[in-house]
Amino acid sequence: MIVKNAWYLAAWSSEVSSKPLARRICNEPVVLFRGLDGKASALIDSCAHRGAPLSLGTVVADGIRCNYHGVVFNCQGSCVQIPNQSLIPAQARVKAFPLIEKDQMLWIWIGDAAAADASLIVDYPFHGDPRWPCRQTLAPVAAHYLLIADNLLDATHLAYVHGNTVGGANPAVHMNAESSLQPTPQGLRYERLMRDAPPPPAYSACVSFPGHIDRWQEFDFIAPATVLQYSGGIPAGADRHTAQAPRFDMRIFHSATPATDNSCYYFYSVANGHHTDDPQATQIICEQVDAAIVEDKLFIEAQQQRVEELGEERLFATAADAARLMARRAVAKYNRAHSPGE
Repeated sequence: MIVKNAWYLAAWSSEVSSKPLARRICNEPVVLFRGLDGKASALIDSCAHRGAPLSLGTVVADGIRCNYHGVVFNCQGSCVQIPNQSLIPAQARVKAFPLIEKDQMLWIWIGDAAAADASLIVDYPFHGDPRWPCRQTLAPVAAHYLLIADNLLDATHLAYVHGNTVGGANPAVHMNAESSLQPTPQGLRYERLMRDAPPPPAYSACVSFPGHIDRWQEFDFIAPATVLQYSGGIPAGADRHTAQAPRFDMRIFHSATPATDNSCYYFYSVANGHHTDDPQATQIICEQVDAAIVEDKLFIEAQQQRVEELGEERLFATAADAARLMARRAVAKYNRAHSPGE
């Protein structure tokens, strides 16, 4: 299932320029581009004349020109120019998608345009905040988009999948974490605290701790596909709110955008909250998270293959699935509220 009446991250703002960008979103071919005024637009990636991709076209003063026969469409999808012809047929238009730029992100609404509500777009002021230097990237994943949040919200996989990066190789640390799980109007909030734990390799690569640490993980899931994460560590027994260096702080923005029924774009940004005046510190934690994403991608894609082959009926849940299952219920609730006819 793909929830279509929702805002999905189409691209980072920095990805979209006057050079058209092709991207498949919710099974729709989309072209993203900035007009000469700098405003971003999203159209169906197919000319209404002969069907050629507009992503092979050129941005011009009036919009985007199809480079097959020179037909021009404005940013609302209406044909405004046909070479050697003044009459423009009524059907000479292409679908335009609502697109909003916010917090260095471009959000697209693929479903019913009349239902597009800008207030549903996630707030994330950390992009552009100099106190949280960050880097934005994405990874294509050959799996259903909801598997991204499933993976993030079951933190017990950290010791097994990420033993050499963000997890640490001690499963008991994750299995015995103090945790709190609460529904929110948008999804859920999941908090975990691991006391007196060895710092995982990713933390040690960034900060020199004298011994064990108290680790926290906070996850806010916003239906249907975004997870805001804040993780960190301080010397064991220290006060999280007043502790100074050595301490580790990291924020990760995660959002999965369905490309097809079994593939997605995994957008993520990593923000460094320690040694913020040192670009190398940001580079190191980004590299550590990149390595963890590669590890996750391996399992998620393999999981997708087996579920497609063998079905979901044979699968069972454990206590560690509580946050994941609450998130799935939140997605279903969102879908009922915003797509009542489905």
